[in-house]
Amino acid sequence: MPANTQPSSVATIKIERINGNIGAILHNVELSRPQSEAEFAVIHQALMDHGVIVMRNQKITLQQQMDFARRFGELSIHPFSPNLDDKREVIVLDYSADNPPALTDQWHADETFRKNPPMGTILRAKVVPEYGGDTLFSSMAAAYTGLSERMKRYIHSLEALHDFKPWRPLFTTSEKHQQKLRELEREYPNPWHPVVRVHPVTKRRILNVNAQFTVKLRDLKTDESDMILNYLYSRAAIPEYQLRVKWEPDTVVMWDNRTVQHYAPHDYYPQRRTMERITVAGDDVVGVSGPYTPETTAPLPNGEQALQNSMRPRPIREFER
Repeated sequence: MPANTQPSSVATIKIERINGNIGAILHNVELSRPQSEAEFAVIHQALMDHGVIVMRNQKITLQQQMDFARRFGELSIHPFSPNLDDKREVIVLDYSADNPPALTDQWHADETFRKNPPMGTILRAKVVPEYGGDTLFSSMAAAYTGLSERMKRYIHSLEALHDFKPWRPLFTTSEKHQQKLRELEREYPNPWHPVVRVHPVTKRRILNVNAQFTVKLRDLKTDESDMILNYLYSRAAIPEYQLRVKWEPDTVVMWDNRTVQHYAPHDYYPQRRTMERITVAGDDVVGVSGPYTPETTAPLPNGEQALQNSMRPRPIREFER
């Protein structure tokens, strides 16, 4: 049996953490065959723990990719992205000089214009450019934790309006297009989502706004809303919260869309980059409730941290000896 088709097991699956806030590489996982319940539990826990899991050398069929995705839940059909005719759940991202990339070069979580945005996304690389074409990810759980306590208190019960605004320019003023737009607006009415979401599994608090789909904050003037949202959007760009994945053919990456934003730079154009994406349907968006209390995973307040630091012995500088 070739090495790359050896069955995986819980004992052989190795989880290699990439950095302190986000991302892990999973070794000895074979998606070309069904995973046992125990194996899937390890993979699922890795996703919960790290937000993004990377699996290299996965020579799998599209059907096998879909079967793996279904282990996480029902598959979702994107109303705007290019889908396969016979497998509507599959999004084909095939960009080149003839079809320039669009709409991905901005930090976002997928489809937050839905009442129940996707749980997760599984992306498989088929054709990768010679250079460029990486995907960046950012942990919105880490972004929330990094806020000051005063800011956390302020956004504790705020809500934000979300809309499918990137695709609105696709509709012309023709009656046919306007009728279709009205149908989509009825199917996807703008939801108000909590600015601070609670992850249904890990219970971590998540900064739940993104520049691509969030429109405004409830009960604030436009300039006030824009000022706060722009600050919160900028948290995704902090390097300590980020992971950058370099694609290779047959690399499969899955991310938890509830806690991770992503950004796909267009730095490979006009080379070709082809991906197949499958999305897992999501659950209710639950925000924080009740009076504000500090999160249990938050760093110590500055005063307490400084006190602890002052109790540690420090190295003596040469001029102090």
